[in-house]
Amino acid sequence: MSFVPPATEVLIVADCWQAESEAEAVVLRAIEAAAAMVDAETADAELAVMLSDDAGVRTLNANWRGLDKPTNVLSFPALQPSATMPDDAPRMLGDIAIAYETTRREADDEGKPFDHHLSHLAVHGFLHLVGYDHETESEAEAMEQLERRILAQLGVPDPYADQDRADQDRVN
Repeated sequence: MSFVPPATEVLIVADCWQAESEAEAVVLRAIEAAAAMVDAETADAELAVMLSDDAGVRTLNANWRGLDKPTNVLSFPALQPSATMPDDAPRMLGDIAIAYETTRREADDEGKPFDHHLSHLAVHGFLHLVGYDHETESEAEAMEQLERRILAQLGVPDPYADQDRADQDRVN
């Protein structure tokens, strides 16, 4: 059986994203690359990616995580389907929300192309939907290694390279 990516709907809900005409295509490529690499069943699965602004993501962050501040990306894994759902109903993976201003600021501050940072955030959000996390050091390392491999396939440089160099400098 060949790989089937999840059906992904990208919803642009903030006008600020109009400055990034390729944002939807970047997100779709990143999700497909991530889905192809992870060991998760994505055929007949669906997810939504909401491209929002800082205000929208701040509201979500406050309501769902109790943190009254914007963040770059939030993931909301779907609940497991119930026995009452029809067999042919699509399997929802969940939703991802990405904040434009925070994403833009981080990309600029780190000297990264916006589309590279957006790809990273889409991959990161998707990995959360399929069960990856970074609550412990070992989980974080596994997730970051997978992100690096996925992003490399997209031609995106290692997003953690500067962080790794800084960590190494602190050790030395």
